[in-house]
Amino acid sequence: MSDIIRVVLADDHVFVRDGIKSLLENEANIEVVGEAVDGADALEVVNANKPDLLIVDIRMPNLTGIEVVEKLRNDHNAVKIIMLSMHESEEYVLKSIKAGADGYLLKGSSKDEFLKALHTVANGGKYFSGDISSILIGQLTNSSLSAEPKQNLGEEMMITKREKEILTLLLSGKGNKEIAEALDISKRTAEVHRFNLMKKLKVKNLMELSNKAAEYSLL
Repeated sequence: MSDIIRVVLADDHVFVRDGIKSLLENEANIEVVGEAVDGADALEVVNANKPDLLIVDIRMPNLTGIEVVEKLRNDHNAVKIIMLSMHESEEYVLKSIKAGADGYLLKGSSKDEFLKALHTVANGGKYFSGDISSILIGQLTNSSLSAEPKQNLGEEMMITKREKEILTLLLSGKGNKEIAEALDISKRTAEVHRFNLMKKLKVKNLMELSNKAAEYSLL
C-alpha cells in the first residue's frame, strides 16, 4: 500500500457520505476515490477503483453491508473494510466479523476515533468502537470456538482466558493503558500479558497477531 490511503465510501444517505468526506478532507494521507449509494453499487465501485479501505454502512438497499463484505471475501478481495453502523447490538457486530469486516465503527464517533479506526485498519489491525470490545470479550469467553480453535495451536501455544481478553482489546486498537483500565489491572500487568501473549503466539507485531488470530479462529 502507498503512503496515501485510498478510500471508498458506501452509504445510501448522501449527508453521511458528505460528512465523512468533510471529516477527511484535511487529511493529507487519505483520499476518497469513490462513493457508492447502495450495496450493489459498492461492489462495482470497489472493483473499479481498487481502494485500500472500504467504509460501508451496515444497512443499505440492494445488498446490506454484511452481504457486501461476504461477497468481497468470497471473491478473495483483500480490501480492508470498516462497517459503519448506528447499532452496537451483538448480532450485528458478530455477523460483521464473521463476514470478514476488519472494524466496526459507530456513527457519531468522534473525529479522533474515526481517524484512529481508519489508520488502524488500513495498517492491518482491527478496530471496534465504543462498547464493542466488551461484546467481543463476552463472545471469546463464552463461545465454544474459543475453547476449540479451528487449527491446533499446540499445548505450548494455548492461550488463557485473560490472554484472550488482552488479544481482543489489542486487536480493537487499545493500548496498554486502555487495556489496564478495561480489565481493572495495572498497566505493568497489561504489558506483561501482552508480552507473554505475543511470545507464546510467536508474533512480532499487531499485524502478525491479527493474522494468527484469524488463522486459528481465536476471535
